[in-house]
Amino acid sequence: MTTPLFTQQFPPHSPEFLQLVHAQVTLALQEDIGTGDLTASLIPEHQQAQATIIARESAVVCGQDWLNACFHQLDPQAKIVWHVKEGETVPPNQLLCEISGQARALLTAERTALNFLQTLSATATATRQYVDEIQGLPTAVLDTRKTIPGLRLAQKYAVTIGGGLNQRLALYDGILIKENHIATAGSISAALHSAFSLHPGVSTQIEVENLTQLEEALQAGAKNILLDNFTLEQMRVAVQLNQQRAVLEASGNVSLATIRTIAETGVDRISIGSLTKHIRAVDLSMRIKMH
Repeated sequence: MTTPLFTQQFPPHSPEFLQLVHAQVTLALQEDIGTGDLTASLIPEHQQAQATIIARESAVVCGQDWLNACFHQLDPQAKIVWHVKEGETVPPNQLLCEISGQARALLTAERTALNFLQTLSATATATRQYVDEIQGLPTAVLDTRKTIPGLRLAQKYAVTIGGGLNQRLALYDGILIKENHIATAGSISAALHSAFSLHPGVSTQIEVENLTQLEEALQAGAKNILLDNFTLEQMRVAVQLNQQRAVLEASGNVSLATIRTIAETGVDRISIGSLTKHIRAVDLSMRIKMH
């Protein structure tokens, strides 16, 4: 299976990865703290504390580096001990980690740290559910650009932790010619010709809405085609017409109840916007005890 794009560009724990985490955490903490945490100021400055974080429900844990960074930016000496691994599926009431450090820092970082962990774990959990549904089939599960603003790359990372692949990271990361691009260019052939001429060697995908457009795209040399809202029968016919000339990706109306049937049509990939758009935060709890 292809390596996820996020992993290629941001290898875990590489300088690029850690810089991304640091930048996102810095912005999130600034957003929450502003000119200062008024409530935490009620606690004595040098008071030390311990905290535990547990999962109230079953989930795929994701976002440990973001949580670590939240506490370490406010207290570089904070000690964090994880009892589970990134990507591990945990049961309800599982102890995730223990934290010790300055009480003010623990209290101030709490909400931001949990926000990252609950959101990224939600995306990883949703992705794992879809991946499990098509276990044994060669079809890959992909995300889309329907992400939370400011958390694009973090959510793309979470998809990889859940076992999925990245469609593309952003607009700079490849060409995806959709309906409005085709209308502006004049035709599928014209749009593909422009893409191949202006950006040779760049990953290029084109969206088609029916079998006639699929034929035109194939004739124009498309190697990556998005089947937009095709019926199951149309997908089966598309796979037969394609004869493995292009990578076929199904998109639209995908759910846990339908994904396996879609994969069984023979498409190569299935992209699912809900992995990052329709997530429900994982229920987490943090409790603090003073020394």
